[in-house]
Amino acid sequence: MDSGGFQIESDEAVHYETSDRVSLVSSATAELLPIGSIQEALIPSWQKLARNAVEPNVFYESWMLEPALKHFSIHPELQLFLFWAGAPYKSDLIGLLPVGPARQFGRWPVPFVQNWTHHNSFLGTPLVRSGFENQFWTALFKQLDAKNWPGFLHVRGLVVNGPLDQALRSVCARQQRRCDLVHSEARALLQSDLDADSYYTKTVRGKKRKELRRQAKRLGEMGDLKFAHHDDDRDLNGWIDDFLKLERQGWKGQNGSALDCADDTRRFFREALFGATSAGQLERHDLRLDGKPLAMLVNFLSSTGSFSFKTAFDEDYARFSPGVLLQRENLKILERPAIDWMDSCAAEDHSMIDSLWSGRRHIGRFSIELKGLSRTAMFRGVRLGEDLMAQIKGREIVDIMQAQR
Repeated sequence: MDSGGFQIESDEAVHYETSDRVSLVSSATAELLPIGSIQEALIPSWQKLARNAVEPNVFYESWMLEPALKHFSIHPELQLFLFWAGAPYKSDLIGLLPVGPARQFGRWPVPFVQNWTHHNSFLGTPLVRSGFENQFWTALFKQLDAKNWPGFLHVRGLVVNGPLDQALRSVCARQQRRCDLVHSEARALLQSDLDADSYYTKTVRGKKRKELRRQAKRLGEMGDLKFAHHDDDRDLNGWIDDFLKLERQGWKGQNGSALDCADDTRRFFREALFGATSAGQLERHDLRLDGKPLAMLVNFLSSTGSFSFKTAFDEDYARFSPGVLLQRENLKILERPAIDWMDSCAAEDHSMIDSLWSGRRHIGRFSIELKGLSRTAMFRGVRLGEDLMAQIKGREIVDIMQAQR
């Protein structure tokens, strides 16, 4: 375990509390723990941090990260970075990030350090207590500078121009540490002060709305058509079985990317949904015709945010757009006062969801210089190569933070 004192930029010094109000002492502690040494005693502090994170991220919450680490391949040196307001377990946890070495950077055999994600993780934003963004990055860099891992730091899945991105660039500028946005993409985001019907009318063309009404009517003429919403564990096992079967019988099953195509993804999915239910953060939606699922949707809630994690539909009914009809119902989350936004977790330029949601969320990958002559040389060599390849291929990185300036 690597740990050390770190001064918080605050004059406050108050005692530890169990409420959601943060507790500060004069010195914070940063530590890197081997993944295998995570203790059950960490969970309450972890959950409290997730409830109060400046940028919600379900993929790093305990009920989601633990089954992922259990079922997916990890580097033997993967560690969990923890940032405490004072002494570990006796003060508030104010930052958390799984991070460790990697052997290959894209197609290049270059060692580096990165935050850990997996194929079913759609955000890599650290969990950081609101108000401590600068301190978090400063503490993380101090730990990584002292670690013997080679290369530079690569952070995947960070919200561009979010509070953590702004803090990252500010800390790097102050420390004269180079920090480059090396990739960005814009994916659909649902966020509006409008109610569901008003948003739908404003966003979707009249011709498209008319066609969806016709499709829903045609489906209704074929039998008993029902939309359902679930936020408990009633028949959860059976519902998961239906989802896995529905997804696998479509194009994802044909190309081997469906959750049910591998034991690890199947088990991860089931455990994550049960974990989310226990935490009160799961929403399930489905559209059924005479009890047969035509479309199914899994949403996760996190603080004031939400994530549209997985969706599946029966391709035999594609002419009726069951997935779109279900997403039409999903717009009702706009009327939930406790939820400010929903991340689609979809690829950029996704034809279905982009036509229903007008907002966009820019997600980026950042490469950050770590201290040391060999590390600096490796970082700058890789960045020079990336810039040359970008010029050759005509790739342009959209940095909305720079654009808004």
